Amino acid sequence: MTIPVNQLSDPTVRDFVTALNAGDKTALTGLLTPDATMSDDGTDRNLMEWLDREAFSSGGHMDVESEADDGLSLVANYRNDTWGAMRTKWRFTVDGGKVSRFETGQA
Repeated sequence: MTIPVNQLSDPTVRDFVTALNAGDKTALTGLLTPDATMSDDGTDRNLMEWLDREAFSSGGHMDVESEADDGLSLVANYRNDTWGAMRTKWRFTVDGGKVSRFETGQA
């Protein structure tokens, strides 16, 4: 069972998932702090290179299964044209309505 994106608890995370699923790079990057960072499977990555490779150029899409921590932690089925589908976990740090860091990896 998935949670409809418009029902996610945290408004910034909701907007992030909406923009990612729509492939809307302008909207998604507008949700990031200027110094935002991220990690994938425990390794820090270049945020914009990662988003380009894993989301925008490969049709990334997130179907959220569950949320915790007031909507800042998600478990989602994530799929893209490069890797196919996998169960992933996401943890967001939100500052002033913008994402300053997210961590993702296989769940």
